[in-house]
Amino acid sequence: MTVERYPHLKAEDPEVYELIQKQAQMECSTLKMIASESYASFDVLEACGSIFTNKYAEGYPGARYYEGNEFADALENLAIERGKALFGCEHMNVQPYSGSPANAAVYRALLSPGDKIMGVPVSDGGHLTHGWKVSFSGKDYLQIPYRPNQETGRLDMAEVRKIAQAEQPKMIWVGMSAYPFKLDYAAFAEIAEEVGAYLVADIAHINALIIAGVHPDPVPYCDVVTSTAHKMLRGPRAGFIMSKVEDRFHEKYHPTSKWNLAQLVDRGVFPTMQGGPHLHAIAGMACAFKYAQTAEFKEYGAQIVKNAQALCAELEALGRPIAGGGTETHLFLLDFRKDEFTGKDAAQALSKCGIIANFNMVPGDTRPPAKTSGVRLGTAALTSAGMKEEDMKKVAGWIDEVCKHIVSNDVDAVAPRIRGEIAEFCSGFKFPGITE
Repeated sequence: MTVERYPHLKAEDPEVYELIQKQAQMECSTLKMIASESYASFDVLEACGSIFTNKYAEGYPGARYYEGNEFADALENLAIERGKALFGCEHMNVQPYSGSPANAAVYRALLSPGDKIMGVPVSDGGHLTHGWKVSFSGKDYLQIPYRPNQETGRLDMAEVRKIAQAEQPKMIWVGMSAYPFKLDYAAFAEIAEEVGAYLVADIAHINALIIAGVHPDPVPYCDVVTSTAHKMLRGPRAGFIMSKVEDRFHEKYHPTSKWNLAQLVDRGVFPTMQGGPHLHAIAGMACAFKYAQTAEFKEYGAQIVKNAQALCAELEALGRPIAGGGTETHLFLLDFRKDEFTGKDAAQALSKCGIIANFNMVPGDTRPPAKTSGVRLGTAALTSAGMKEEDMKKVAGWIDEVCKHIVSNDVDAVAPRIRGEIAEFCSGFKFPGITE
């Protein structure tokens, strides 16, 4: 049962209040398996609704373009110091509005329009902002694609090196939205050094795994690391950027600039991409960074992977093909290339039954992005609610059952029963920010 909160909103705007309550009820009575979603704690939600919503603070602590920012300075510095301690980075900027603006700021800070970048295409598990053609990153910069092997689903670092040596990019992006295996940042760093390219890691999807020590840490190897505070970090919808202080390519790419790498990144955010920072989101980020330093959070990060592997193995045992054959992270892709129904068909059927996921392309997919042959499943939100490996067996059973009913074309007939079973199952767990 949801905890009733927001009494003032309930009195003043019952329509908005009712929608919030309905969303909360849905989120704690269904299986939230979108890999980029989780549950923010109530302290994060409170911070995001705080008085800092009122304040403009263009600039940076100690150098604002508005007066009255002594507490804003203290808040932003608090978030920065907590973030630096959490990730062990030299420099951090907590002002990006989200992940895509953070990535856009990195481009504007370090590149010129038309420069070559290397990134994984969206169709192969990459992110829009890593050079995909419909994104600003693909319109303003020239993407040189590198891809996971179409059969194994894994990156071949020898092939990545070959492409980089032939194309000589100025920036290499490492990090994806639908890649289930560990990333070899040390190998990427060697390649970037060989070709004289900035190495940028996007860890929006895997930051909690890095904090927990179950995924390699990119900070020692990369010039810049970008991330979001939502997803599995369970903070506000906001982004942040980490970087080295000194620019190893200063003479090569910015010989007339007086700014070091950290300063270039800061200027890429403000004033290049943004005006005033969202201080209420920075407040929520500070809360998330504090919690992420606890032993409890690290256990949660490790459990996410255990749950993903348990769920993946159970689905394979039930005869459901997995793209790449497994996972080392928080997500994996159900592979429906041999089925008559599409990934979109499967995602919509699962949703009717109370399993919330998204359709997604798989490596070598011949179906278009609006249909796809895959469904992406993640375990961060389920783990946030306290689910463990044994619970994944039940989840796998429901997923398999829904897929069978897609074939028999009677999903609508069984959906109320399955959704009810899932709601009853979920009632045995605690959902951060909703039931606790």
